[in-house]
Amino acid sequence: MSVLDIVLWPDACLSTQCVPVDIITPDLEQLIADMFDTMYAAQGRGLAAPQVGRTERIFVFDATWKSGVPSPVACVNPEILGLSETRVLGEEACLSIPGVPISICRASEVTLRWADTQGIRTKSFDSAEAVIIQHENDHLDGIVIYDRQVKERME
Repeated sequence: MSVLDIVLWPDACLSTQCVPVDIITPDLEQLIADMFDTMYAAQGRGLAAPQVGRTERIFVFDATWKSGVPSPVACVNPEILGLSETRVLGEEACLSIPGVPISICRASEVTLRWADTQGIRTKSFDSAEAVIIQHENDHLDGIVIYDRQVKERME
């Protein structure tokens, strides 16, 4: 396992729509392991493939490791199935846009379906996990926090 270089804004990779993964190969398992190493080394709670220069629909997250209780989740081909109507406004940081936290309004709960090495999973998340999932899923669609800030001002 190794720490990968994090792509910084305005690199074009961060604006790219990622492609679905057909099969989880040993190379992709290595990428996921490296993404976790990179996320932890950068003191982040989530990391998406485009942030390390890749275009696969993959992100990893761990909302609790900073409190001493790791709960790592790797999501391949994630799909948000539902968002709660309740919204929370919070400051979000991004490893690809260091030092520029932005207030973003997100759904307080999310239902996600994804694949991992164990198969297809579906689960509802709330609190920090819900926000992290929405943030990382945005990366897979070529959306960064600057894009959310502009959109919210217009709504």
